[in-house]
Amino acid sequence: MTDRITRFGERFGRIVSNVETVIQGKREVVELVLLALVAEGHVLVEDVPGVGKTHLAKSVARSIDGVFSRIQFTPDLLPSDVTGISVYDRDRRAFEFKPGPIFANIVVGDEINRASPKTQSALLEAMEERQVTSDGITRPVPTPFMVVATQNPLEHEGTYPLPEAQLDRFMMRVVIGYPDRSKELEMLDTHGIRSTFHDLEPVVSLEEVNDLITTAQHVTVSDPVKNYIIDLIGATRQHPDVLLGASPRSALFLQRLARARAAAQGRDFVLPDDIKELAIPVLEHRLSLRPEAQMRGETVAGVITGILGKLRVPGTASRIAT
Repeated sequence: MTDRITRFGERFGRIVSNVETVIQGKREVVELVLLALVAEGHVLVEDVPGVGKTHLAKSVARSIDGVFSRIQFTPDLLPSDVTGISVYDRDRRAFEFKPGPIFANIVVGDEINRASPKTQSALLEAMEERQVTSDGITRPVPTPFMVVATQNPLEHEGTYPLPEAQLDRFMMRVVIGYPDRSKELEMLDTHGIRSTFHDLEPVVSLEEVNDLITTAQHVTVSDPVKNYIIDLIGATRQHPDVLLGASPRSALFLQRLARARAAAQGRDFVLPDDIKELAIPVLEHRLSLRPEAQMRGETVAGVITGILGKLRVPGTASRIAT
């Protein structure tokens, strides 16, 4: 296992460094997105236009030598525009399935909240079950597979807010944010004439990414750390300021991401610190505050931080395998 963890860290670092040549000054965000890929999850990127949301997904796809597709969500987009459609072939006298853009390794759903709920739901089966059913036939999506959905937090006209059921299927939500002054100056030099994305080359194969996924699945999570996860999830449901707490799915996502983070840091066991670092990206978009808490200026991130500050952290026993 030690050799596999070493290879994991080396490959993971190679991908991060490669993507960073395009998405500069946002290493933490790049690492989170790659952790979601290794943990077989999906990411919701909520940020203002022009910060590199689509370029981030494209850079990840190119770095792993994967197939990339982009779906521009609009009010008139149909579910078949996402999943694919059967077309009659007159020569063969039979219907032939034409796969939609969902059949790719990295799928960007751009401005997902601009499509109707019916079209948004076309993603649900692929995201949860990694398959698409059309005309009674079930077809698997390729592996690895990740949906990176984006939405603009500023524009609300003509949008359809994602329902809680769909939000819960995203493993995490990340915010890229603006780069600092030094990195923005560096961007003017490196991207001023031609984007560095065009020079990006794959640094790992899809087979190596699948090996990363398998390695992360074998990272140990001890009983004390599992109880720490459950205590955290349970506390969100009992907090007086929270209207809707975290789901059981979020506990599974938190564990899977913590395994990937531990492997990326060269460990074959999960620490409570892994849970602390991932708690806000995993839980923030799942919780809803009561109106009176919002009026007081409370935030979901603040509530999660407060809960983490009060929870008893497992001691050294947390390193003992089950």
